[in-house]
Order: sequence, then C-alpha cells, then structure tokens
Amino acid sequence: MICPKCGSDKIVKNGSIHNGKQKFKCNNCGRQFIENPENKQIPSYIKTIIDKLLLERVSLAAICRVTGVSPDWLYLYLKNK
Repeated sequence: MICPKCGSDKIVKNGSIHNGKQKFKCNNCGRQFIENPENKQIPSYIKTIIDKLLLERVSLAAICRVTGVSPDWLYLYLKNK
C-alpha cells in the first residue's frame, strides 16, 4: 500500500471508520486514509458546470440529476461559496 499524498510505503494500521473499514496512517507525512474510498473528488469541470447552472437559475434537484452529485454535497458546496 502507498500513501496517496507522499507516495511512501511506510504505512501502519490506525483504527477503523464508522462502517468498519480499516484506516491507515503514513509514518512520513501523517496522512490518514482508507484503502478503497467510495467518495470521489468532484472534478473542477463539474464545479464549473454547476456554477453556470446556478447562474441560469436551474433548480438544485435538476443540477443534482444533470451532474450526478448528491444533494448534500451540493448544499455544502453552496454554503462554502
């Protein structure tokens, strides 16, 4: 296993998350991560599309359907803007 941040292979087990998946910690940079995360980063081009759809006053439900993001993520994205 390799650290996603620094690429080091000095990894140790570090507990588990709420659904029982194993957590790991990098001894070089201190980053904590799980092996196969289900949550993926939203690409910047999707965020650009979301911004354009918001300017066109498209409903939030429609934006979620078109872009494939979850409503919870979209609400947090709007809150942080």
